[in-house]
Amino acid sequence: QVQLVESGGGLVQAGGSLRLSCAASGRTFSTYFMGWFRQAPGKEPEFVAAISWFGTSTYYADSVKGRFTISRDNAKNTVYLQMNTLKPEDTANYYCAAKRTNRVAGLSREYDYWGQGTQVTVSS
Repeated sequence: QVQLVESGGGLVQAGGSLRLSCAASGRTFSTYFMGWFRQAPGKEPEFVAAISWFGTSTYYADSVKGRFTISRDNAKNTVYLQMNTLKPEDTANYYCAAKRTNRVAGLSREYDYWGQGTQVTVSS
């Protein structure tokens, strides 16, 4: 089992940047496939990005490709989401999620563990 805690959210102007972090508990972090999702009020959770066990493969939603970068540091039990050129439509609560199988997954139901989320607000 793993516990996840996100941080790094906040208020930023359009065009700005934020870096989200997700710290995980446990000694087996490197065997969890990690993802970032976001959810705006009244909307379903939306896949943002994912990364394989050792960071060799990354995956992005079309809406963030070229602007966001997911990475992980297994020695620090942490996954990151660098968000550049932010847009008002990126405003949402951002969650990190983990699952055991090292296979890409874009649906929230495929992930087993979730953090509490961190709010990102982009003003125009």
